[in-house]
Amino acid sequence: MAPKLLAFSAEETERILSHGPWPPQPVGTLVRDPGNALTGRPEAVALGRRLFFERRLSPAGVSCAHCHQPGKDFADGLARSRGVAELDRNAPSLWNAVHERWQGWDGAADSLWSQAIRPLLDPHEMASSAERLQAELAHQPALAAGWRRVFGQEVRAQEPQAVLVGTAKLMAAYVATLVSPRTPFDEFRDALARGDRATAARYPLAAQRGLQLFIGRGNCQLYHGGPRFTHGEFADIGLRFFVRPGVVDTGRFGGIAALKASPYNLLSRWADAPLPDQPDEAVKTRHVEATHRHFGEFKVPGLRQVARTAPYMHDGQLATLEAVVRHYSELNLERLHADGEQVLRPLRLSPQEAQDLVAFLHTLTAQGPAPSKASQPQAVNRAAAR
Repeated sequence: MAPKLLAFSAEETERILSHGPWPPQPVGTLVRDPGNALTGRPEAVALGRRLFFERRLSPAGVSCAHCHQPGKDFADGLARSRGVAELDRNAPSLWNAVHERWQGWDGAADSLWSQAIRPLLDPHEMASSAERLQAELAHQPALAAGWRRVFGQEVRAQEPQAVLVGTAKLMAAYVATLVSPRTPFDEFRDALARGDRATAARYPLAAQRGLQLFIGRGNCQLYHGGPRFTHGEFADIGLRFFVRPGVVDTGRFGGIAALKASPYNLLSRWADAPLPDQPDEAVKTRHVEATHRHFGEFKVPGLRQVARTAPYMHDGQLATLEAVVRHYSELNLERLHADGEQVLRPLRLSPQEAQDLVAFLHTLTAQGPAPSKASQPQAVNRAAAR
């Protein structure tokens, strides 16, 4: 049977095109981590990459890569991640994290580098300290030399808290280079953009139908819009948020409180000033306020590489993409807050529609093997190199 292209309307085509191009930034553009002057510096990226995989930063031998494994698309495949102990949340993929307005499932950090500080210190994750980081960096000649190249002074000459922040900014400089690869959807989207119907028709028909549902009756792009397939904010989608009996994960409500109280947010002395041509990213932190509706809201994740990052949701409670689609199909409105996401309605999908939607979601994942540690960028921001 010859490939077939659905008759997408002009409005549908416009919505499809809004999910690209990918990568989203113009050639030569550097996407910066707010408050981090090390972003894009090759020597900082190289050292940050090494620190990301360095187990000796933690007394328990836990590195950042323990929960964010390249071979698992910078997640770990667990419902609830495990560092020194089991955690309450699922480790999100780090692909495209530099594009996020807020970091973490609850948005408790306003930059990549401030987010990196929490797992370093958390007794359940890496259980390290500023003093240990300083001692370990000074003890290993290669790390000490790398630090000297980046900062122009010996690591022992700095106060421990400055070493903690510097370590986090180095690792964030590396994470900022992690841009997910192009996908079958991108090839289809770009073919539509240039009017190449023959190439567009090679996109699987089931995925075309699922895409039509995604941008149409499903209303999915209200939250999963743009090239990253997320609006980057938070939502209550009717999931349980009990961690265990008697313990509740308050989500965004608690995240805002933690952000405001953080000594490492963009309002702190540790945030580097923006360049003259950059916006003041601290405005978002200065003005965000918690309200009742934020209780039980969690980050709307991007959908790129989604087929490889199961299980899903903030605590991994949905094991498969089929389970995710079923959740939205059978959505229990009574589980939404009274002032919650009123735009959500049960989709009541037929079995075929559910299969089509899953087929579309699979095309948001690149074909081929997952990346290995050795294949990751070592010295340049991939976005800047394109």
